[in-house]
Amino acid sequence: MTATGTTRSPLFSVGEFRARAAERANPETCGDFGDHRLNPDARDQFAAFDWRDAAVLIPVIDRADAPSVLLTQRAANLRTHSGQIAFPGGRIDPEDRDAETAAMRECEEETGIGPAHIEIVGRLPDYMAGSGFRVTPILSIVRPDFSLVPNPHEVEAVFEVPLAFLMDEANHARGSRIVGGHLRHYYEMPYDDWYIWGVTAGIIRAMYERLYK
Repeated sequence: MTATGTTRSPLFSVGEFRARAAERANPETCGDFGDHRLNPDARDQFAAFDWRDAAVLIPVIDRADAPSVLLTQRAANLRTHSGQIAFPGGRIDPEDRDAETAAMRECEEETGIGPAHIEIVGRLPDYMAGSGFRVTPILSIVRPDFSLVPNPHEVEAVFEVPLAFLMDEANHARGSRIVGGHLRHYYEMPYDDWYIWGVTAGIIRAMYERLYK
């Protein structure tokens, strides 16, 4: 499945993305984003969590034809979200200055793309994940002249999806499955051979709602 008819639209240019991030991405404004939005019966469980702080980088690649978003497939041996599609990211360490520092550090560790190629343009409100992580999504624009060096211990694959595809609500489906004995609902966004779902799809949906809806 590919985006059709909108990949060259000014609406999805890097300049427009930067402007919308500056205008609309303020994390201090109201934003109730998380897995509980589609699973209101899980709110009591969420209220009891001792949240662990994490950050992810949303890397919008400044491609000449049309911007794309870089995603990874997590290695199968990881303890959390193994084998799933994810943004570069992970826990915020005590030595990290802030969520932006953590997201860029994790991106470099996982993909080889370092701060020299990354322009931070905004931050979305925290996304509350059913796994107990409070995830801060960091919006960024990435120069396309990077060299990928995936970390085989953390990353199975790295790929890109057109920004226009991900920001098209028509591509935001809803799925469900039994998790821990409970029926859980989530967003899913299949693209070509990649199945984007769960927390990553939820963060993409939050970006759509904040920047493009």
